[in-house]
Amino acid sequence: MPTIGSIHVTKDGCPVIFHDDFILTRKTEVLYERRVTDLLLEDFLSYGVQKEPHKVSKPFLRRMEDGRVLAWSTEEDDYLCTLQEVFEHVSPHLGFNIELKFDDNIIYPCVNLNRALQAVLQVVFQYAGNRPLFFSTFQPDAARITRELQSVYPVLFLTEGGTAKHEDTRRNSLDEAIQVCHEYDLHGVVSEVRGVLKNPSAILKAQESNLAILTYGQLNNVREAVYVQYLMGVNGVIVDLVEEISNAVADFSKADLGQSRFSNSVDIGRRHESFSQQQLGFLLRLIPELIQQPH
Repeated sequence: MPTIGSIHVTKDGCPVIFHDDFILTRKTEVLYERRVTDLLLEDFLSYGVQKEPHKVSKPFLRRMEDGRVLAWSTEEDDYLCTLQEVFEHVSPHLGFNIELKFDDNIIYPCVNLNRALQAVLQVVFQYAGNRPLFFSTFQPDAARITRELQSVYPVLFLTEGGTAKHEDTRRNSLDEAIQVCHEYDLHGVVSEVRGVLKNPSAILKAQESNLAILTYGQLNNVREAVYVQYLMGVNGVIVDLVEEISNAVADFSKADLGQSRFSNSVDIGRRHESFSQQQLGFLLRLIPELIQQPH
């Protein structure tokens, strides 16, 4: 199930797809950061590659981790688009993981969250058809409101699983994330993989509550890390190397292989009443090594 980037709602109420909170651009040698949600749709679409070749595009830049600012350049690129366009042009047989994106540094009044989420849901209900999809978000109140506004699609709570700290304590651990699911009647948790590896007992808590547990993060491109999660009973992993990890999971147990209803990758879920001594020894040796890997 492909992940549909991050959904923002423009100033004039249109859901669009863009990973970051800001667009970085340049005007007369001066750098500007423009918040996506402060832009009108026409302005947002004017950056980068243009759908109509005769249109002049505004410069589109990216800031590297070391602080350098470079021109946006990829082997294959496409124009910025709306959520509606993705529904219209992607095969209806492909499911979507729709991440509802909100700025970590803003305290949103519920009325603002409600307005943005209503705009997203309007597009989803008009264009999704029979396409399987689920919603996910790091914003706990957005998760709650999305669940209150509709009961057709699953809502999962995204968490860093304790690998980062936030003023909102609901975001600070995997256990808190599970509690959020209980309180808001959500369908599961999508955790940074290291949060799960450091707190494997949380998987049992989730299973006892019939909650799905998925993970994301660079470690999910390491087959050994995925194997550990397979042994632990994680339901699915979100990965970059989909084919490679899918093949690895097939090697784990072809009988258990399936397509996850929740992720853009492979369903690795399997329930374990207990680990064998060999499996337990493998976990105890491998987990510290995986957690300490650079990410």
